[in-house]
Amino acid sequence: MKKKKNSLLQGAVELLILRSLRDQDRHGWGIQQRINQIGNKKVFLNQGSLYPALIRLGDQGLIDSEWRITENGRKAKYYILTKAGRRRLGIEVSQWYDFVMTMNLIIEQA
Repeated sequence: MKKKKNSLLQGAVELLILRSLRDQDRHGWGIQQRINQIGNKKVFLNQGSLYPALIRLGDQGLIDSEWRITENGRKAKYYILTKAGRRRLGIEVSQWYDFVMTMNLIIEQA
């Protein structure tokens, strides 16, 4: 049975979104494109995962949003990382690295 390439990342969608907003406010399509571009066809974030995660992050106060005009002259909702979101991002990144290190140890020594 063939497994999906991104099955391990299903729980990391919110981390990826927070990280994509760390240095720049983005609209939904921009977040999706950035993650998919950097993921180099090994990670694919679709709209069915993106928008529910954006709602959850907003409900938790980790991101804000506001309507702006895009570089193409269209109106789009931009997402902005809050101070609480920056703190959570730091925690989540640290936990991710701990997880990866633990998995590497298990794989190497099991």
